[in-house]
Amino acid sequence: MTSRFYITTPIYYVNDVPHLGHAYTTVAADALRRYHLLRGHEARMLTGTDEHGLKIERSAAEAGKTPKDFVDEMSERFRAAWPVLSVEPDDFIRTTEPRHMERVQDIWRRVEASGNLYLGSYEDWYCVGCETFKTEKELLPGNVCPLHMKPVEKVREETYFFRLANFEQRLLALYRDRPDFIQPETRRNEVVSFVESGLRDLSVSRTSFRWGIPVPGNPAHVMYVWFDALANYWTALGGAGDPLQRFWPAKGRDTRAVHLVGKDILRFHTVYWPAFLLAAGFTEDELPSQIFAHGFLTVDGQKMSKSLRNAVDPLRLARELGADVVRYQLLRAIAFGQDGDFDHKGLFTRYNADLSNTLGNLLQRTLGLTTKLTEGRAPTVASEDLDTDLLGEEVRNLTTLTAERWENLEIHRALESTWAIAALANQYVDRAAPWAAAKRGDQARVDVILATLLEVLGRLSVMVSPVLPSKSAEMRVQLGLPPLATSLDHDQWPKVAGAFRGEVLGSAAPLFPTFDKAAEHAMLEKLMPRPETAAVAVASTTSAANSAVDPVADTVEASLPITYDQLSAIDLRVGLVRTCARVPKKDKLLRLEVDLGEPELRVIVAGLAQTFTAEALVGKRVIVVANLAPRDFGKGLVSHGMILATGPSDALRLATIDDAAPGSRLR
Repeated sequence: MTSRFYITTPIYYVNDVPHLGHAYTTVAADALRRYHLLRGHEARMLTGTDEHGLKIERSAAEAGKTPKDFVDEMSERFRAAWPVLSVEPDDFIRTTEPRHMERVQDIWRRVEASGNLYLGSYEDWYCVGCETFKTEKELLPGNVCPLHMKPVEKVREETYFFRLANFEQRLLALYRDRPDFIQPETRRNEVVSFVESGLRDLSVSRTSFRWGIPVPGNPAHVMYVWFDALANYWTALGGAGDPLQRFWPAKGRDTRAVHLVGKDILRFHTVYWPAFLLAAGFTEDELPSQIFAHGFLTVDGQKMSKSLRNAVDPLRLARELGADVVRYQLLRAIAFGQDGDFDHKGLFTRYNADLSNTLGNLLQRTLGLTTKLTEGRAPTVASEDLDTDLLGEEVRNLTTLTAERWENLEIHRALESTWAIAALANQYVDRAAPWAAAKRGDQARVDVILATLLEVLGRLSVMVSPVLPSKSAEMRVQLGLPPLATSLDHDQWPKVAGAFRGEVLGSAAPLFPTFDKAAEHAMLEKLMPRPETAAVAVASTTSAANSAVDPVADTVEASLPITYDQLSAIDLRVGLVRTCARVPKKDKLLRLEVDLGEPELRVIVAGLAQTFTAEALVGKRVIVVANLAPRDFGKGLVSHGMILATGPSDALRLATIDDAAPGSRLR
């Protein structure tokens, strides 16, 4: 039976333009689709746009447009973006399409018929940006959403509730019985902990705005945007009897369905979505195979702000450098599943090292040698006579390992082992020295060396194609190989040798022309955010207002440079942590008593709890902004300083100093 692979991105909310975070997920999904097609699988990729909700209704009003006109314009930007990055989705779904709306209403009816919906009223804090209610425990002081850094709104309205609490044990059993259902494991642990803490019934309709899918039988209500949006993965495959339903898992089907999501929407996909499906009558066998959550991206070490995203446009990067270069940087530089940084300077370092000097140089060097030593033809050498010094166990193992990593969604590691083969081939050229064999008159040895190199390059042209589709095609033209054409049940992953037999090779041309220092500098000047528009991350565990929660949650706009007098006004001191304890009902906060060489210890409240235990910080030397205005968190909790750190909130690194007395000033 043909294996089927169904890969989806989140559908992107259209109150924004496509940015680097969107590009990251979508390029990863496209690369996985291409890999599975190479393996002869029946692969399908879905992306699209999420177009309902209060946030859209308000954004449209601010733009002076109807919601429909607004979403039509914004959705088209996403649809037009993906070809620029060589992304080829099989389907692009919009939640305003009739095919989606009709099938979502069908799911609603099925859930209602199961007895898992009831009418009630709800009052709580609502974040328009997240399109979800928040508990007080989830909010920062001042009822601020920690993700959007904006105050939430108190909302009371009639609503349909979904009996989420009924599915607590079924979900925990699902996570236990299918440990790969949520990946990476750290994210799985987060979800299990959340569900074990107890689930509340979920509000799934709204009456306070109209831009949404009407609830069947009660059009005064529109569906909660997440009930609507999550269903796209199912609605895009048609109704009962549609042939596309073969891409949805079911007992007896050889189908794998993977949702790629950002970690910020993990709960919606791993708790709400499977619960909705189970309530609608789906069995555990009919749930998605896996939800894989990747991390957040920073840019040049900074949190992406709205202004920074506008400056760092992935489509502009692709037009300047080529889509393959952007795809490679996104998928190689960032460990898939973890937070990562898109570093412009690192892009050029990796471009020159990996793309130009390793892969590109291997191709150009080999073809140059064949022009000189075999008149531009591939030598005729039997596959069993190829040089096992290169095409030996190590390359065979790396080829197998690369495939395993693709299957496990370890994209960055798959590229690592692919480029390890290219590095081995470059070393082989120097070690085998075909020019020396030619000088000795040993043409047979020359033929073996060059045929071996051509065989490896042919393999690499296949192995890099999921990430470098255009450059893979160029490689094959230069190697005199036919274009890759995928077909069902035809596995093209390299396994055996013997691709070349005396063919005329193509003309050698630089696959990735090297950027010299001057050209690199000029391109960086062109592509990097300008100081007057770039967002500068606040490098501390507090915001500018000393909220002490997320080291990269806030950004301030860089304007004029500060003076030495302004810099000297910041009192940075070495502090020694004497005591530390968790803040009750605040998962991110710790209360520290810090010795700054003063008569009394300073109380500082900091958002360190997702990285450090309270016990681990006692005795640590930290850097403190000592003259920051106090911040009152309420209930007698006041912070008198700021502790500096960098990194994501779940992987912080403290700014520290060794062997300095508490209270020592930094100058």
